[in-house]
Amino acid sequence: MRIWCRRPGYAFLAGALIAILAIQAPIAVLAQTLVVGGKYFTEQVLMAEMTSQLLTAKGLSVETRSGFDTTSLRKAQETGVVDLYWEYTGTSLREFNKVTEKLSPAETYARVKQLDLQKGLVWLQPSRVNNTYALAMRRADASARRIATISDLAARVLQGEPLNFASGAEFYERSDGLGPLQQAYGFQFGREHVVRLDPDRVYQVLRDSKLIDVGMVFATDGRIAAYDLLVLEDDKEFFPNYAMAPVVRKQSLERHPNLAVYLGSLAAVLDNETMARLNGLIDVRGNRISEVVSEFLRSRGLL
Repeated sequence: MRIWCRRPGYAFLAGALIAILAIQAPIAVLAQTLVVGGKYFTEQVLMAEMTSQLLTAKGLSVETRSGFDTTSLRKAQETGVVDLYWEYTGTSLREFNKVTEKLSPAETYARVKQLDLQKGLVWLQPSRVNNTYALAMRRADASARRIATISDLAARVLQGEPLNFASGAEFYERSDGLGPLQQAYGFQFGREHVVRLDPDRVYQVLRDSKLIDVGMVFATDGRIAAYDLLVLEDDKEFFPNYAMAPVVRKQSLERHPNLAVYLGSLAAVLDNETMARLNGLIDVRGNRISEVVSEFLRSRGLL
């Protein structure tokens, strides 16, 4: 069963899914089925599909459930509805564990691994993907306004330029999101200049609408290059490292110890360039996710 939800109401739907799926959880446990979860945006749906195809090829019984928002997916894993999914270290550090100190990528991974293990969740070998949040502008506009960094952007806003910002709903409210970012850089877009959209639509309006000047993007999204967007340098290093790694329930890993080996082999072939290319095949070229995944896994000798 695949559950995709890419509309503004996804948080409500995902929360309801947890309650419904929790009733079904004992059935999955008895059958030793591994439930692979995923969030609602392309990279997460892609990784859920990739994990499911890989583990199925290894002879495991797998069920895929995508379409969660971040908070609901974490809750689903903690309550045993989902066995594993790919999470980002910065998300666990800031959003789940409320750690605000600046840490190196290695320190970030070590900290979340330690903190989440206390909750029965095991971080396996990380990939070389750092899918950080970022702010982006149309390259021509950024050049004309001489904006290359977030500090440059803040200076223009403070000078009174009415720049409009498109934000994903989660980023608008997160502890590593818009409010704390503006505080760190000492500026405010102003409520009237912020539009909340489905994250997928941010790229489209940045490309097509002159009404939006700046948008929240994910660093590994293939549309950044395809739409000629410029990612602004996070010159104050506000965002932590968002290394992508598989996170597995401790009980699930004890039942299936080979998961560490299987998912480690997958993590080893993933980096920012690879993820941007795969995401682009889906979001820019319109290829089917299942086909993109199977072709990639075969090209790396994993199927």
